[in-house]
Amino acid sequence: MTKKRSFKSWQWYTIIVSMVVYAIYYFVRKNFSIAMPGLTAEYGITNTSFGIIIAMGSLIYGLSRFINGFIVEKVSTKVFMAIGLLLCAAANFCFGFGVDLSYLITGVHEGPQFVNMLILLMGVTIILNQYFQGFGYPPCARMLPQWIAPNELATKMSIWNTSHSIGAFCAVVVCGLIMTNMGADMSGDSSVVARITANLASSIKGWDSMSAADQADKIMSYASHIGAWRWCFIIPGIVAIGGAILCILALKDTPQSVGLPEIAETHTGKEETSSKKGAHKAFLNHMVFRNKWVWMLAFANVFVYVLRMGVLDWGPKFLTEDRGMNINGAAWSVAVFELTAIVGTIFAGWASDHIFKGKSHRMCLFSMIGACLFLGIFALVPGLPTLLSTLVLALSGFCIYGPQALIGIGAANQATKEASATANGLAGICGYVGSALSALGVGIIADNFGWKWVFVTFIAVGIIGALIFLAMWTAPRDGYDRAREFTSKLSERND
Repeated sequence: MTKKRSFKSWQWYTIIVSMVVYAIYYFVRKNFSIAMPGLTAEYGITNTSFGIIIAMGSLIYGLSRFINGFIVEKVSTKVFMAIGLLLCAAANFCFGFGVDLSYLITGVHEGPQFVNMLILLMGVTIILNQYFQGFGYPPCARMLPQWIAPNELATKMSIWNTSHSIGAFCAVVVCGLIMTNMGADMSGDSSVVARITANLASSIKGWDSMSAADQADKIMSYASHIGAWRWCFIIPGIVAIGGAILCILALKDTPQSVGLPEIAETHTGKEETSSKKGAHKAFLNHMVFRNKWVWMLAFANVFVYVLRMGVLDWGPKFLTEDRGMNINGAAWSVAVFELTAIVGTIFAGWASDHIFKGKSHRMCLFSMIGACLFLGIFALVPGLPTLLSTLVLALSGFCIYGPQALIGIGAANQATKEASATANGLAGICGYVGSALSALGVGIIADNFGWKWVFVTFIAVGIIGALIFLAMWTAPRDGYDRAREFTSKLSERND
């Protein structure tokens, strides 16, 4: 009984500490979306330019998660995570001082040469930050299945997965406050006001149809907080340094590292074959790369991430440009989206274990149907009052974040704890292909056709994702039987 209590306390301790650390990863990642409207107002950077930067960063992040899924199988998870946070902090500091770097290189404070250099520096910094972000999830994907049995993995990993939303919520709230309370008040400088007016007029579709009062309100809201966006990177960078210290001092990699036994249900027999040449590679091939269920989950992740990152990365932009909100209102709307995502993530995990008996892919199907429904209402009824519009968007978040969490859980269960990081790396790179497609597609569609068609595209993408989950209906709960059968055959072949 004492050991059971000890294991449970260590299990929850590990879940909570890793949640805090991973939430900080998101805090130094989702700050960019709140800074984007300010960068457009001050420097005239277009949605297409932002889309290219986000798309490249997303591909790099997916590649980083895939590569690090292999590396982290053989190193300390907590050290790996801490190094990643320190590097993310450095990248955020560089972004915050990007204007100064652009001036040092070009010798001018404004004009096309300055802006083009700033865009280049932003792109490089975001790409580096996204690569370093890939140090965050693979260690958790390896560590948590060591602490959680398969029959409760969906419930407890879904609770852990709320760290995504907690971090993003903190980022949009804190950065929203920064954008409306910090920076220099240049509203009395006619040249600054004229530049912001020209930038907004050329960047926002439908600017001419806005009332003069609404135009003036938008212009002055940005002119009163010039340079505030810089602090959206500097302050989170400082927080990331604290997160790295917490990670090193508090996290524990495995139950064995604190004198506790391995979870019996997760024994695969792989240890008995570890001395055999090529055994680990053969195990990975069988459990990940030749496992059709892992591949289907990974492919579905492309479509889930188009929806998830489409709203998260572009939320402040489309709410300020298409729904007439100010930056603070847009930030709070995205924050509410993240809060309902937390509830949706936990519910999806509970439902997977208690209604669908651990078959998380079945819960994903119903979540995607719900996401399509609420995004459809949001897109096709643009005249909704602000409060109702925010609620409908939030309900889509409730549905979207279920599959986002459950795909990683399903991949971990199908590949077993011995190959969970690699399986999640594969799912991750597919997800961030979706994120890249979302970033590039949203930017181009918004600039050329308007925001309504962005959401029509989201609905089509959600339907395709739902069909993939439907095709997985007969998949088993996990791959532990498959793993034991494989290691048994491998042992017999080598005896």
